[in-house]
Amino acid sequence: MVYADGRPVRLGDVVTLGEGRTGEVVCAIDDDAYAEGFSKADWGYLARGALIQFQAYGLIHYRQAEPDLVLVVRAGGRQR
Repeated sequence: MVYADGRPVRLGDVVTLGEGRTGEVVCAIDDDAYAEGFSKADWGYLARGALIQFQAYGLIHYRQAEPDLVLVVRAGGRQR
């Protein structure tokens, strides 16, 4: 999966939906990458996309990124 700007979504990325609604990528299914507590056995059936854990909304699965889903901090701490 890629963000609207074409950059790939990576496990651990911090993202926003605007207005301070941030979340973290906990599964980058396309890359077969899963955070601790989110196993392939549990979530691999989704086949593609990413799972993002938001404080405001909970866990959301995206098959493709919405235009308002924006990378804030790349996994590993690099600012966008």
